[in-house]
Amino acid sequence: MAKYTRDEILAQAKQLAKMIAETEEVDFFKRAEEKIHQNEKVRAMIEQIKSLQKQAVNLKHYGKYEALKKVEAQIDAIYEELSQIPIVSEFQQSQTEVNDLLQLVASTISNTVTDEIIASTGGDVLRGETGAQMRYSGNGGCGCH
Repeated sequence: MAKYTRDEILAQAKQLAKMIAETEEVDFFKRAEEKIHQNEKVRAMIEQIKSLQKQAVNLKHYGKYEALKKVEAQIDAIYEELSQIPIVSEFQQSQTEVNDLLQLVASTISNTVTDEIIASTGGDVLRGETGAQMRYSGNGGCGCH
């Protein structure tokens, strides 16, 4: 007795994704990312991190753990320096805001689906129990447990 098909739900999800892509949070993220890519110092530091990360993978593969610690310390130092640059912190903040929005949407969908299941089975949304749970847990129903 399904009311919606998987394809219809995916079409709505794509529509929701388009709406999210047009939010203020995503717009700010795009502008911050553009500033990051325009900044030569930041780009050079990111390239340096990528190079050091490759070195770290090789050092780990060959068991060179002392050298690996030094490279990881260099990576950490560059990350720390990067985080002090205002456009980088703006970018990180915008990433957090977009992620928060996506998490909010996902949890809202999940919670709403759960509540709908509980309500449609005659359950108790406040207790988080479906009708079946209530009937077979001794909290009502036929008492045949």
